[in-house]
Order: sequence, then structure tokens, then C-alpha cells
Amino acid sequence: MNLALLGYGRMGRAIEEIAKQRGHKIGLIVGRHESEKLEAHHFEGIDVSIDFSTPGSAKSLILKSLSSGTPTVSGTTGWLKDLELVHAECSTQNTAFFYASNFSIGMNILFDINKRLARLMNGQIDYEVYMDEIHHQHKIDTPSGTAITLAEDIIERLDRKESWKLEKAETTNELV
Repeated sequence: MNLALLGYGRMGRAIEEIAKQRGHKIGLIVGRHESEKLEAHHFEGIDVSIDFSTPGSAKSLILKSLSSGTPTVSGTTGWLKDLELVHAECSTQNTAFFYASNFSIGMNILFDINKRLARLMNGQIDYEVYMDEIHHQHKIDTPSGTAITLAEDIIERLDRKESWKLEKAETTNELV
């Protein structure tokens, strides 16, 4: 498979290494300051784009990829207010788009456990729920997409919760 890497930070480099080990080709790498120069013709011959860029550049990079008809996978969080626009472009171009807040197998198992636990705790009004999130110092978006996914899955299953709010800028998301 011939891949485009949209974002070339830690994750982009890790994906490149694994992809090459598995016999895939990297046909396009878009680094931090190259997105403005990106055009549809750069995606010629690309089978799929993989986006692990930044919240500020993800929408633009994803839209450029989709506008070329290239299926796109994104793991970048912090830009989802523009998700409807991305879905519309995906539909217009008759291509594919896949987003996940976390691709880790372990985290996806936790997402499932979280949903089950929230359903079980729905009637237990004597218990409250909150989460603390701690990340490495280079984490760009707070709260993380992973924390938002966990919170939204809880809200969907607890009748007494309607939304979440960032209680402390550093770590705690309160479900209200």
C-alpha cells in the first residue's frame, strides 16, 4: 500500500517505521510547515492518508486528502467541531473517512468496559463520577480525545448526566 502521512511528529514517525516494516511505501509526508503547499495532485498514487497532525492543521489536511478522493484515517483530536464538514466532503468525493480518538487496543477495551460500567452504575445515585487525566508535557489538546470519548460514553448511559465540563485546566473533567 502507498501511504500519505499527514503530520510527521512522534506518531507519524512511528507509523512510518511500522508501515515500512510491513512492506508498505510512504509516498507522501506532510510535515508541520508544509500543509499550505499541499495540493490534490500530491495525492496521486496514494492509497490512503493517515492523519496524526495537530488540532490546528487536521481539518485542512483531511479536507485536502478527501478532496483528492483519497480515503483518510485520522487519530488527531481537538478539531472535531469541523467533523460535519469533513463528512460532507467525504460524501461529495465518494471516498472513506475513519476517525478514532484512540487506536490503542487496550484503550478500546477500556472504552467498552467504561460503557458497561456506566450502564451498571446508572441506578446507583449514591455514587458520583469524575475523571483525572494526566499526560506527558508535550500533549497539545486538553482534554484529550480519549477523555472526551470516555466522558461522552458515560453521559450517554447515565440518566442523571447531561454534559461534562473542564473543572481544572490541568486534569479533571467533571460530568454534570
